[in-house]
Amino acid sequence: MIYLASRSPRRQKLLKQIGVEFEIIDVEIDEHWDGREAARDYVRRLALEKARAGRVKLAPSRDIAVIGADTAVVLDERVLGKADSREEAERMLHQLSGRTHHVYSAVALVTDATEADALNISRVTFRVLEDKEISAYVATGEPLGKAGAYAIQGRAAAFIERLDGSYSGVMGLPLFETAHLLFTGSDPFFKKDPF
Repeated sequence: MIYLASRSPRRQKLLKQIGVEFEIIDVEIDEHWDGREAARDYVRRLALEKARAGRVKLAPSRDIAVIGADTAVVLDERVLGKADSREEAERMLHQLSGRTHHVYSAVALVTDATEADALNISRVTFRVLEDKEISAYVATGEPLGKAGAYAIQGRAAAFIERLDGSYSGVMGLPLFETAHLLFTGSDPFFKKDPF
């Protein structure tokens, strides 16, 4: 049995896309970034902490695995968190305008017997955004609660001039890495792929 330690509808949709049947397990962890931890370490740590927290909630069994994931938008080595207000969203989008940033997306798989994680790094270039575009986008409400104040699968797709990396990773769950952990890793949860 697979559990996903996330209520994100995007992660759920992506996991379904590769044919994985799963149940949701709700976890709460401290996602605060201290400003010093390297972004790659930060997202890997959070993905593992989410999966571990989910695993602790379940009865011991070697036939249960929990997937945890985390995604961070990184500009100039600084993690841009989730936009909690319109003002914060506008500020982040102004920072991203006309620049290239990185999206770090980690996935972790935890069972009773093993723990494994993988990291995907993508480069995303925004075209120069006009103030009125930013204001109109923020007014839709889409940027709120999103890392870096945008959703690649939503209206912000029109802002992206170039993507070097994983679309699903930027969306929140890198599918190549997830499938590798589940089906083909050194200790895969499934011994064969579903295709």
